[in-house]
Amino acid sequence: MNAFITINVVIKNPEKFVDYMQKASATLAPYGAKPVAKGKFAGSVSGSSSEHQMAATVTFPDMESIDAWYNSDEYQALIPLRDEAADIIITKYSAA
Repeated sequence: MNAFITINVVIKNPEKFVDYMQKASATLAPYGAKPVAKGKFAGSVSGSSSEHQMAATVTFPDMESIDAWYNSDEYQALIPLRDEAADIIITKYSAA
């Protein structure tokens, strides 16, 4: 069953964020991941406003692939850069 992650971002350092995004994107393909959408926050339609500045959605073949990607040596090595670049919340979902 397909699965996906959403990524909500508050950028702290724009230059480091660009570097992180390029490097993180390169870690996805071995896990069958495909970016679906990304965009800048434009406001809430319903509910309280969000503090994040941008969001993205990435699909994976299954939940195990998400865990394998996140726990991979390649992605784990990027976490210090990620934390310097932005406050990021990554949430995983199984497709309904």
